[in-house]
Amino acid sequence: MLRSLILLGLAATSSPATAATVQRTYANPIDVDYKFNFEQEYEGVSYRTGADPVIVLHQGAYYLFQTLADGYWRSTDLIRWRFIPASLWPAEGVVAPAVWSEGKDLYVWPSMTHQQPILVTDDPASGKIRYLLRRTPPLPGAVPSGSEDRIKPGQVPAGPWDPDVFVDDDGGHYLYWNSSNVFPLYGMTLDAKNRFAYKGDTHALLTLHPDIHGWERFGQDHSGTLPNGTPIAPFMEGAWMNKVGGRYYLQYGAPGTEYNAYATGVYVSDRPLGPFTYAPYNPVGYKPGGFVQGAGHGSTFQDAQGNWWNTGTPWIGANWTFERRVGLWPAAFAPDGQMMVSTRFGDFPHYVPDRRVADPEALFTGWMLLSYRARATASSTLGDFAADRVTDENPRSFWVAADARPGQTLTLDLGAEKTVRAVQVNFADYKAGRYADAPDIYTAFKLEASTDGTHWSPIAETETGEGRRDRPNAYFELPAPARARYIRYVHDHIGGAHLAISDLRVFGSAGGRAPAAPGRIAAVRDADPRDARISWTLVPGAVGYNVRWGIRPDRLALTYQLFADDPRLARGGALDLRALTKGQGYYVAVEAFDQSGVSKLSKVVRM
Repeated sequence: MLRSLILLGLAATSSPATAATVQRTYANPIDVDYKFNFEQEYEGVSYRTGADPVIVLHQGAYYLFQTLADGYWRSTDLIRWRFIPASLWPAEGVVAPAVWSEGKDLYVWPSMTHQQPILVTDDPASGKIRYLLRRTPPLPGAVPSGSEDRIKPGQVPAGPWDPDVFVDDDGGHYLYWNSSNVFPLYGMTLDAKNRFAYKGDTHALLTLHPDIHGWERFGQDHSGTLPNGTPIAPFMEGAWMNKVGGRYYLQYGAPGTEYNAYATGVYVSDRPLGPFTYAPYNPVGYKPGGFVQGAGHGSTFQDAQGNWWNTGTPWIGANWTFERRVGLWPAAFAPDGQMMVSTRFGDFPHYVPDRRVADPEALFTGWMLLSYRARATASSTLGDFAADRVTDENPRSFWVAADARPGQTLTLDLGAEKTVRAVQVNFADYKAGRYADAPDIYTAFKLEASTDGTHWSPIAETETGEGRRDRPNAYFELPAPARARYIRYVHDHIGGAHLAISDLRVFGSAGGRAPAAPGRIAAVRDADPRDARISWTLVPGAVGYNVRWGIRPDRLALTYQLFADDPRLARGGALDLRALTKGQGYYVAVEAFDQSGVSKLSKVVRM
């Protein structure tokens, strides 16, 4: 009788989430079938990756292009993505392409260091691609690849690498490009009537100034060095242009994709080729803390309802320096022109709205992380890759099962019955041994919930049959809230040689009160004004904190998230913030969060 009551209770609140379930939310990294990289095959390094994302709305559907995928993805809702293999694709792959929609056509201009094709399609849903050009004209003034150290005045590096093509309201076409820690970001006019041939002069538009802009310093938390302490100049790349309210927003990624500090900055002008002015509120896309870290090099676009979104490239780096994923965050342009990207709780579930939303912060669901440091047990373990790694919010640590046979399980004890709204399963590539797509590369598993750890009910499962796909970052919004203490992963299939999971993330509510607001907020700029120390009083029971700052006290647009057991908080609440601009004033506040909600914002203080 007891078992029947338990199962009835779960069934009353939730049925298994499947591909047919109506879903309104997503979580980063976005849930697409990232492809195995082929570039390190002879080094024996196998990993799935995604980077440099461009999302374009074309004829009522969204198309996502990224680096090295041998195709692209299509979605009608920004949540469910279907991979479309391309009928024509360069053998060496496409890296960081420019993609733009114009009339019935969708154009793809890959990064290049010599003359290569530009692709076009009038039927992207089918994957039918054709050449617009088999070979682009020579880039004016470009030197051969590898000879950049001998560049003379008037010359430019081989390219265009990391291109972006922008179509202005008056029909003018402009190209922006470059990826370098030496040379500037460039722009020039294109001749749309002559298959986008280069036209006119090349303009050097902007360079990095890490001596002034703290966030442009290279390295982990803008250390300015490699891990061994060697100083290195930062990289600027990934140009993207938007025109909003008569202003031209030239965006760029910096200071380097392989650390938590990868971000998006912006310069603004009233003309497409400048001169451009550095935005005082930079960076705009910034996410150095939390599970997903890094937000640079992406695109900014409007959805069908007119809402703004920004994409970027979070860093994993477990197998290879450039092992990455794709992130998607709400964005906005304020009436005074400030560009903002909301990364606060930027790897927790967010709504995708079906109407125009004034405040991008309103898209956060409020579903809190229930799995942080939860007790984890597994049916088997390979070596030292213990199950407790799946609740540490670190994509570079992971559990590995003894083998990948069906039936392996991974179980979380949430500590008490809680309301579960969504689950995300993030796989890791431990000695996967795969370097290209194949029919057997897909993910199959079930998720189960229990109130007592003995009697289980299904709450989610992957697609079956023709709809099955690889899901390295599988996200399930439950069709209805489920009361559960235990969440169990039940394995069926993985494409790699090993079953490895970095994090099993559970979202919902513990049903208690939100934590108190942090007190005694202080902010002191260092002798180097690019840096500041933010301090506050720790809140008992808090799971973590969001340090929020900006150039206006009523617009704290930037966030650094820390968990309460972060070693930096061992002696009290404090964060060394190294992302500030010399000569620019700021305001800062702190909020606490736990499994039940988010505190009120602390007092806002001047920094």
